[in-house]
Amino acid sequence: MSLTNQVDEPTPEAGRQTGTGPDADTWQNDVVALIPALRAFAWSLSRNGSDADDLVQDTLIKAWTHRDKFELGTNLRAWLFTILRNTFYTAAVRRRREVADADGKHAATLTAAPTQEWSAALRSMQSALQQLPDEHREALILVGAAGLTYEEAAEICGCALGTIKSRVNRARSRLLRIMDAMEPSDTFVSTDTPD
Repeated sequence: MSLTNQVDEPTPEAGRQTGTGPDADTWQNDVVALIPALRAFAWSLSRNGSDADDLVQDTLIKAWTHRDKFELGTNLRAWLFTILRNTFYTAAVRRRREVADADGKHAATLTAAPTQEWSAALRSMQSALQQLPDEHREALILVGAAGLTYEEAAEICGCALGTIKSRVNRARSRLLRIMDAMEPSDTFVSTDTPD
């Protein structure tokens, strides 16, 4: 005979009576039977009906998600109350870090630098780089962006040191011409050359 046939009405203790643990339906019924007790405990912590309901809901979601971690033969009530309590205190710590700003004064002081100009400049730079010959783009990225020495770049590309220096110089000159043709004169392009 199954456990559900032995017990007329599921109770939180039903899973512990046989020593084998409840099946999914019995476990679910045991949890549902504890909801009023969970709500009372949640209200005692939060002192607010809607917050207590939210806390119970979060607890039930966590319990259901992690039901495989519930050890059969242990106290389901204690397990659920522990989840509820930990959820409450985790949220309380998180709330302490938040800044109360009901009138929006704090939010009004927050600013962020506009990124549109840099985004446009970056897109222009990417487009200009794509117009360079492959060997020039590769040399410029290795030396200019990756910060490699000319010697390291020459070794990676399998060419002479003078060839890399020439490619980087030509790439910079061509990139400046492309950028000048693409952008208004106020676009920032570095013309610094390595020593």
